[in-house]
Amino acid sequence: MEFTLTFIELFFWSIYLIAPLLVFLSFVVVVLGQIVCHLEKWNKFDGFYWTFITATTVGYGDIRPLKKVSKVLSVFIALIGIMLTGIMIAVTLNTTSVAFEKHVDKSVIEQVKERFK
Repeated sequence: MEFTLTFIELFFWSIYLIAPLLVFLSFVVVVLGQIVCHLEKWNKFDGFYWTFITATTVGYGDIRPLKKVSKVLSVFIALIGIMLTGIMIAVTLNTTSVAFEKHVDKSVIEQVKERFK
């Protein structure tokens, strides 16, 4: 339980520190998505839904842009979405690593290493 609490504390502090970057990238994704929404004449909800699906690279295909400009913007949305996902994964992995270092006994790690040699 102590490890989990350490992880949660470190994770939220990390998110707090990189929040400006996350907010900026999210803002760019939403703005680009709404531009595509306007160009394709979708309603705002469908545009937001499509933006989220594209940014997370899920891509169901139920809504798709037809104009060339919209397709180009969708590539940028996907690339920025990959960056957002990568940042979140990096923060999670780093937080886990730091929490392990704080709570795991070094002798236990050495015993595990010996078993796999």
